[in-house]
Amino acid sequence: QVSRGLRTPRLPLWLCSLCGRHGVLFGTDGQLLSHWRRERVFHLYFYNGQREQEKTAHLTIDTHSHPWEEDPREDPSSPGKRCPPVEMAIRTKWAGATVSWNGTDPFF
Repeated sequence: QVSRGLRTPRLPLWLCSLCGRHGVLFGTDGQLLSHWRRERVFHLYFYNGQREQEKTAHLTIDTHSHPWEEDPREDPSSPGKRCPPVEMAIRTKWAGATVSWNGTDPFF
């Protein structure tokens, strides 16, 4: 029998398979998925264990950002603009959210 803690984790945790690589996306706020007010601006962490990732990426997610707050020099429709798979995975849960990598270079 599976323990209750494994069926309902105390912290938000997602196992991800992104572009053929596995990783863990997790948060440290236990109320993130149960209290809607916590989903405004929150932090998630991503770790994939690959050599090129020296430390866990600290991401800030803003689910109520506005298009006019984006950098006007960046054209989201430009063909050279790529979106990291981690961001696309996050947007499957929080559509339209902006993701700040907090100084870490986004990796693909």
